Amino acid sequence: MILNLETLASLPEDIRKPRYDRSDLSAGIVHIGLGNFHRAHQAWYLHRLMDEGHAHDWAIIGAGVRPQDAAQRERLLAQDCLTTLIELDPSGKSAEVTGSMVGFVPVLHDNSALIAQMADPKIRIVSMTVTEGGYYQTATGALDMMHADIQHDAACPKKPQTAFGAIIAALKLRREAGELPFACQSCDNLQGNGDILRETIVGIAKLSDPDLAEWIDENATFPNSMVDCIVPATGPTELALARSFGVEDTAPVSHENFRQWVIEDKFCAGRPDWDLVGATFTDDVHSYEAMKLRLLNAGHQIIATPGELLSVDTIAEAMAEPLIRDLFLKIETDEIVPHVAAVPGMEPLDYVDLISGRFANPEIHDTIRRVAFDGSSRHVGFLHPIIRDALAADAPIEGLALVEAQWARMCAGTREDGSVIEPNDPFWDSLTERGLAAKTDPSAWLAQDSFYGELSQDLRFRESFSRWLRMIWEKGTKAAIEDYLNS
Repeated sequence: MILNLETLASLPEDIRKPRYDRSDLSAGIVHIGLGNFHRAHQAWYLHRLMDEGHAHDWAIIGAGVRPQDAAQRERLLAQDCLTTLIELDPSGKSAEVTGSMVGFVPVLHDNSALIAQMADPKIRIVSMTVTEGGYYQTATGALDMMHADIQHDAACPKKPQTAFGAIIAALKLRREAGELPFACQSCDNLQGNGDILRETIVGIAKLSDPDLAEWIDENATFPNSMVDCIVPATGPTELALARSFGVEDTAPVSHENFRQWVIEDKFCAGRPDWDLVGATFTDDVHSYEAMKLRLLNAGHQIIATPGELLSVDTIAEAMAEPLIRDLFLKIETDEIVPHVAAVPGMEPLDYVDLISGRFANPEIHDTIRRVAFDGSSRHVGFLHPIIRDALAADAPIEGLALVEAQWARMCAGTREDGSVIEPNDPFWDSLTERGLAAKTDPSAWLAQDSFYGELSQDLRFRESFSRWLRMIWEKGTKAAIEDYLNS
């Protein structure tokens, strides 16, 4: 049955449906970046809160700033912005339809429709999932003021190209109308994501309107948060899964049977009571996000990088490979856990056990390619901070250096069976050039200052990285992993 509001009540009984009347909902949130993760995570929390009779004035309006977002808009509007979520529990699959999203802003080159929607005083939160690499950061974490997109938005603030420029333009309209600002909420995997979003918004605003930048800094809020749920990309398998439940959904989302959302309670214009359906409000988001980013997100790269080189298809299949599983467990236990603090109810080693089970879930077809995507952001954001801390503490780094060497080998563009790795990073061409040069000169890889910064000057890291990379090229990834595990 084709999914839309007319067919909703007639869907098979085993599909959980919204318990609220969609006609009772009104918008309070604009979310930029309507990918799978948002619909399986933030939109789900709001949907379940609405099921409990709350937050009916907090519905989501979707938005995007990339040309490809227009296709997603067409798909979702065709089914009245309903989404089929399929939970992939090893004990059995289940499906539910969520309805917390009620519209999608037209995707225009000048972002005028998005700006107008965010300028509406009924919108009290603007949230986003634009990926870790979407915040225009340099290797040191500063805003890249010289990036062409930033320069454009500074020169043409009324016709911005970026989501951040659009937010600034909308806040300017609200200020001119005497309205209060909205809260700006990042839902991306960045430590201190709210702080980074504030620095990005205020930094760009200063380039064209310092007075507006000061008003935003003093009046808008940017709550930090930690988000967690494994959500594979949608392909033929997921489309077929939806049909197996009796629903024709052109944009279904599959996900694991785990979610976590930890949020700093800093919302200048109010917020839904997400804590009533399992979210956590706390003043110490940092500890939660440090545990998750360092153990789960860094752990994903520890698995995906050798997995790509050894032609493994999914994360679960990689965890079924003893060498990769043991590599993951040793690096996590010996080289990352010592740099992670406990949070209420969870010790770091217990968290390693938790994510090991999640990664090994055979029902989750989470591809190595998806997890390895954008390594230039993920290695820099997830692994490099741990390496810096370990070096400062004179702690072990051999496994982490091995993973960096595997990344350099991966970016050379071929797997060990000779097959070609298709471009999988915004900087793929330059990474491939460096990866090939590093085959004979490992320092060519570390000379990428925008990624490694001062790490490239650390003698212990350089020597370890170079030794592993030479071994990988001479003896192969498996031999290098075995050498590390036996050390």
